[in-house]
Amino acid sequence: MLELIRHWLVGITCAAMLVALAESLIPAGSIRRIARLTGGLVLLAAILNPLLKLDTTALTRALTEYKLELSAYSADLEEENEILMKDIIEEQSGAYIQDKAAALGIDCQVTVEADGEEEWPIPQSVTVMGSLTAEQQAAFDALLPGLEDAAPHSALLYGVTGSGKTLVFLKLIERCLALGRRALVLVPEISLTPQMILRLKGQFGRRVAVQHSALNHTERLLQWQMIQDGGADIVVGTRSAIFAPLENIGLIIIDEEQEHTYRSESSPRYAAHEVARQRAAENGALLLLASATPSTESFYAARQGRTQLVRLTQRYGGNPLPSVKIVDMRAELAAGNPREISLAMEDAIRRNLDAGKQTILLLNRRGYQTMAQCDDCREVLKCPKCSVPMVYHKAGHKLLCHYCGTQLDPPPKTCPACGGKLLYRGFGTQKAEEELAQLFPEARVLRMDQDSTAAKDAHEKLLAKFARHEYDILLGTQMVAKGLDFEKVTLVGVLGIDSLLFGQGFRAYESVFSLITQVVGRGGRAELPGRALIQTCVPDHPVLQLAAAQDYEGFYREEITFRRFGLYPPFCSFVVVGFVGDQEGAVFIAAQRFGALLAQHAAQKPNIPLRVLGPAPMNITMLNNKYRYKLTLKCRNDAAFRGLLHETLDAYDAEKLPQKASVVLDFNSDGDL
Repeated sequence: MLELIRHWLVGITCAAMLVALAESLIPAGSIRRIARLTGGLVLLAAILNPLLKLDTTALTRALTEYKLELSAYSADLEEENEILMKDIIEEQSGAYIQDKAAALGIDCQVTVEADGEEEWPIPQSVTVMGSLTAEQQAAFDALLPGLEDAAPHSALLYGVTGSGKTLVFLKLIERCLALGRRALVLVPEISLTPQMILRLKGQFGRRVAVQHSALNHTERLLQWQMIQDGGADIVVGTRSAIFAPLENIGLIIIDEEQEHTYRSESSPRYAAHEVARQRAAENGALLLLASATPSTESFYAARQGRTQLVRLTQRYGGNPLPSVKIVDMRAELAAGNPREISLAMEDAIRRNLDAGKQTILLLNRRGYQTMAQCDDCREVLKCPKCSVPMVYHKAGHKLLCHYCGTQLDPPPKTCPACGGKLLYRGFGTQKAEEELAQLFPEARVLRMDQDSTAAKDAHEKLLAKFARHEYDILLGTQMVAKGLDFEKVTLVGVLGIDSLLFGQGFRAYESVFSLITQVVGRGGRAELPGRALIQTCVPDHPVLQLAAAQDYEGFYREEITFRRFGLYPPFCSFVVVGFVGDQEGAVFIAAQRFGALLAQHAAQKPNIPLRVLGPAPMNITMLNNKYRYKLTLKCRNDAAFRGLLHETLDAYDAEKLPQKASVVLDFNSDGDL
């Protein structure tokens, strides 16, 4: 467009100059008048010619694109202004309250949260954190030498839910900044970043940068530039924040370190823990892992003395752990209750509502109903591109694949295999929300899952509303199970846990124990005691019993025995070699051949310990029209093993096998890709 305008103006200028020159050279009289008229017509033609040739469609499209770009830019500027105003109001309000507290001789940290939904953000909630308890101070003192030393150190902060690990983080960060160094804080879920950001900005001001996938392009660029230019002393974010261009790092914190979200499930595959160890080593920093339910590998390393172990055994303020009751759903069904919410859970929620308190319910399955099954042949309706059941979403009246996004709209009523009637079964967050609305029409129910938090800043806005008690019940997937702190939550319920209890992978029990322990710990974090109910069809299962008792060390003893006899991490490394291709037979043959090549090269290096399992189908055999097989390698992941794997990959490539099946390596696998 600009080029067109430039040519147009040049043409008009040249025509005007030629007309003026011709007029000056022609003698006065009728000939000059004719020349002047002709020149005027030439000049008019120069002006109108581009307009006659103009592609109106292209012009309209260009103007539309320009308008859209301008609107997007204006929206970005408006959003940045709102964020800036919100930050200033929160910072200044917190500073004012803290100054007033200091004048009264009260030592505390004040964090203010403002709501940006109105024309001007206004303060909505105030969080006040006091000084360290004796146990927290002891933990801080134990970790301090590793922070102040120039050499790299690692530590595990193992503390029960509600023990105040975050306050210890803040004190360590404060000391780190005082030493002239910087801090990096990782959280496992985007839903946890608002609370962590609020606390960090409340104490350290605006020199806190954020990195996670929910940022738009403008926000991500501004935050990255802020870090790169040295304008940030603290970076907080999810897994990818470990790559932030932060220099002179003195402290790296990985909160809820046991979470699988710290391991990338797509290329490039990496574990944030491994990258963190490397960055800590390069910077001479303290790497601090923290959790109420540490991973078996981390706790084993701490027990073996390879990592410093620091404990917090008491809840902050002396509050007791919630009392836990296991509800047998078999007895509920026998008593004539077909609902997914038990009578015991219904009664507990009603009592909590009557008392004006809040409830958190965990159901780690999104959607309305989780499968469609034929009433005649019993075949489960699966995604046409993936070997997984389709999930019914009532809001859009469609079946959805949660892996590739394939939709069936409207949902079929008959079985594609035999023509029989399809019956929709299962229980997801959407159906649970509907059931809660029927049981408690007066209650305000907030659902948090991937579907309800797709909008920008949805996590922050929804959690802020729940914190202000605009909702009575928070129902959600695992995003509501960790790191959240609401003083009015006194009841926690766990629904549909059995599907996870009998899941695949050697970490299945560890994941269930951690999830239950974490979500139970969301209750009773203030003055009022908390309680929890766990619904299950296997009430005597030892993992559930240990989780109900909040007995992590008892669970660890059982789990580490299983790992030792089964030869699983931490007693070996677990590497999965995946094979993906269009034809199932070719993929299997390629995997088989890779295993044979690996055995041939390993026979020449008998000093490398190695066990090869498979080939076998992956848990999801077909994904997005691609067949998937795997080899499972139990090994010692050192330089010698990686050299052996490199030789095998070269041999595989030389036989042109990648044409049949591509290879994916995962050195931090749970047993599948």
